Amino acid sequence: MILRALTIAGSDSGGGAGIQADLKTFTAFRVYGMSVLTAVTAQNTVRVHGIEYISPRLVGLQFEAVMTDIGVDGLKTGMLGSTAIIQEVAGKLRDNAIAIVVVDPVMVSTGGDALIEEQGVKSIKADLIPLSTLVTPNIPEAEILSGVKIRDFEDMKRAAFEIHRLGCGAVLVKGGHLTEDAVDILFDGDRFSRFSAPRIKTSNTHGTGCTYSAAVLACLLLGNPLNEAVHAAKRYVTAAIREGLPLGKGHGPLNHCVRVE
Repeated sequence: MILRALTIAGSDSGGGAGIQADLKTFTAFRVYGMSVLTAVTAQNTVRVHGIEYISPRLVGLQFEAVMTDIGVDGLKTGMLGSTAIIQEVAGKLRDNAIAIVVVDPVMVSTGGDALIEEQGVKSIKADLIPLSTLVTPNIPEAEILSGVKIRDFEDMKRAAFEIHRLGCGAVLVKGGHLTEDAVDILFDGDRFSRFSAPRIKTSNTHGTGCTYSAAVLACLLLGNPLNEAVHAAKRYVTAAIREGLPLGKGHGPLNHCVRVE
């Protein structure tokens, strides 16, 4: 059986994040990857030099072209950027039955560049999150979505609880921005689960969030329960960071070809 995964996100000309990272991750898990492009970015390991968004109409046409011919078993969203694109994507999700929807609410690049407008944040909360199986914010994104200032693991739990109230199936708050071990908190509406890995001293972390959410989607498509999918994805991302590629002058990319023992 061929498993079909779709990523709806922006293009990273440096190849480390966005649809490039997603498609590499899908391939690593032997899942067939497809893409709907929302934006073209001129970026490298140092910074984002420019962004041009695809028209909402063409975003929708890309989705329809894939859906009506190849089909989609599960999808993830990444950088959407504008309110109009978010609403277009949300409309397509409402009109089509997609079994698994992972929302990575991309708002800021690794280098600190804003990747979404303020109104877009409101649309993610109102239009997109309620349609999702899983939302995967990092700490800055979780603070924006929940209104909770996160300083420790208890704050992460409170933020996950508040985000879950927006209507999603589950929330994975990624703790990479804290100073201790890389600990993530999963809340499925009933209980919290904790996933921990030693912090790796490296600057080669570009595309970590994209890779993590794509790996979770792939593992869910492979039939893993949510907790096991997050655990397997965490192991893959940790290994990919450990074997990160020293490319460029800034934050180098992960090694998506890494073998997980």
